[in-house]
Amino acid sequence: MTVLIDINKKPRPRHPEKANRPDTEVLRKPSWIRVKAPTSKGYAETRKIVKDKGLVTVCEEAACPNIGECWEKSHATFMVLGEICTRACAFCNVSTGLPQDVDAYEPKKIAEAVKEMKLQHVVITSVDRDDLADGGAQHFVNVIQAIRQASPKTTIEILTPDFLRKEGATETVIDAKPDVFNHNLETVPRLYLKIRPGARYYHSLRLLEKVKERDPSQFTKSGLMVGLGETKEEVMQVMDDMRSAGIDFLTIGQYLQPTRKHVAVDRFVTPEEFKAYETIAKAKGFLLVSASPLTRSSYHADSDFAKLQSARQALHT
Repeated sequence: MTVLIDINKKPRPRHPEKANRPDTEVLRKPSWIRVKAPTSKGYAETRKIVKDKGLVTVCEEAACPNIGECWEKSHATFMVLGEICTRACAFCNVSTGLPQDVDAYEPKKIAEAVKEMKLQHVVITSVDRDDLADGGAQHFVNVIQAIRQASPKTTIEILTPDFLRKEGATETVIDAKPDVFNHNLETVPRLYLKIRPGARYYHSLRLLEKVKERDPSQFTKSGLMVGLGETKEEVMQVMDDMRSAGIDFLTIGQYLQPTRKHVAVDRFVTPEEFKAYETIAKAKGFLLVSASPLTRSSYHADSDFAKLQSARQALHT
């Protein structure tokens, strides 16, 4: 049998919906935002485990600047439900389009990787799967259960999509009892139509409030990107909204533009401004705040979980 290969066939673009958009200006990064290329032995070992098991990580898909540091310590954030998202957020580097079928063996493969990497704390996230009846909620449950069976002492943090218009999906995941339930608000309400057009600010906020209502023992967490054109007053209002929803842990990091087709960086927020945001957020009552130019949702998640536990214990003593 002869197989014909079209060598001129172009690879599928990561962001077909952005292909015809005009290029935006890419601002030169300041000194405090630059990182070295990953070259360590630990990084290579983590990469091998991920590739050998055919797993996807948000570290790679979202072009995280901290991948070298985290992978050197075997801290990979696994992304489930495939690598193609049904949403087309203006900031995100994850591929968009028609997703693949759900891999029924993925929970087992992730559990094996967690055990092999000897992870004390693991973060599981996913693409948005608006095509699935439950938005992928049961798959999250299956992954949590598989990890608990393979590595009972590993604590589990999930970073979920919003399960918009998926009745009962959020409750399904809450009842699986992850140790940390994270869902990122990403930006201020005024910018949602531009930055996160497929999402709804108050739905996302309500999702996290539901976690606390249904299981107060679970830590809740949410994150913001800054440098998109938001004002300080708007960020402070989001902090107040989060505290009203009982959110325990706030992360704030600098938005970095993946390509010229993505929304442009409005400005680079200084380290001093991040420190001010951290001080304000702590005064508003968050158990833990991580605010810096390179902060990302799962950055230092293992050590931050220990800090969360300590902060809650101190609050009740």
